[in-house]
Amino acid sequence: MITLGKDEIAKYPFLADAGQYLKDKGFTLQQFGTDPDLRLSVDKALNRVLVSADGKIYKSDLIDGEASKEYILEREVFSFLLAIVLLKLTGMTTLIKRFALAEARRAEKFLEKDLGNISDESKKELAIKIIDDLFSIQIKKQDDFFIIPIANYLTHSINFHEREWKLINRHVENGFVFLTSHETVRLIRKELGNYISSKILNAKTPSMISGFEEPVEKLISLSKKFVTHTVSTGEYPPCIKHAIEVLEKGENLPHSGRFMLATFLLAKNQPVEQIAPLFKNAPDYNERVTLYQLNHLAGSSGSGTQYACPSCEKLKTQNLCFAIPECDNIFNPLQFGKKRK
Repeated sequence: MITLGKDEIAKYPFLADAGQYLKDKGFTLQQFGTDPDLRLSVDKALNRVLVSADGKIYKSDLIDGEASKEYILEREVFSFLLAIVLLKLTGMTTLIKRFALAEARRAEKFLEKDLGNISDESKKELAIKIIDDLFSIQIKKQDDFFIIPIANYLTHSINFHEREWKLINRHVENGFVFLTSHETVRLIRKELGNYISSKILNAKTPSMISGFEEPVEKLISLSKKFVTHTVSTGEYPPCIKHAIEVLEKGENLPHSGRFMLATFLLAKNQPVEQIAPLFKNAPDYNERVTLYQLNHLAGSSGSGTQYACPSCEKLKTQNLCFAIPECDNIFNPLQFGKKRK
């Protein structure tokens, strides 16, 4: 059991019993819908969800990671709890996943800072304990690096497909992998997002609370922005089908998977305007960034060079290949469905 101080409760509210904190302060959810002063916390909670839906990280009122005033602690914890209440009343899984990822990225920044804290050993030790308790990663500090057992690294790095995360490209010594504080917490981002998401999804959905109707309606209206029309994948190779299915579920597709999907569809002469909506359900979706990247891959901006779809061999090294007999030993996804001579 992790014992949290007030600063840690504010930084990592998903670890604390926010509902109990609310009761200990003598408030009920109903009061937040009717009391004008408490209503400010509902507005802050709504903004916390809106920011996450836009692919950004909620900016807290903490000063250097500390809840210097009691009201700051209350504001941080209340806004997190009420955001969950709004999400549950909305019932939109896509918004929940985007919120969970944004909160994971927010916590990641605090964890990274606490891990690298050289003036307060207790903060570093607590960050290590949080990561160990949640994800069973045994971390030790050695000089300027954090080291973890190879077995731990392999278990968690499976979520990454980029070359720099391959074990062969890491500094390994005496059975331990050397990581920076940033790499250490980056290693568990997806799992932290899944942890927060599961806590929200498993939370009990309350009945509609008087005064919460307007923010809930705003979120329901917002969620329609992320609805995508299912793409017919009948003639697509399994790797492309899998990528589209991942996105439609609102799950995170790695950068290499997004590159594969975009370059494949562009090669099939699909316009950027038709491809972009496929990424709307991605937890970190940002419309401006998505359009920029797609236009760059299409050669409409930058060097003017259109990027090619990766080969099947390349996709295998990135764990993106899901070959079936119909693939018929093709060399590139673009050859799928064409009889080889």
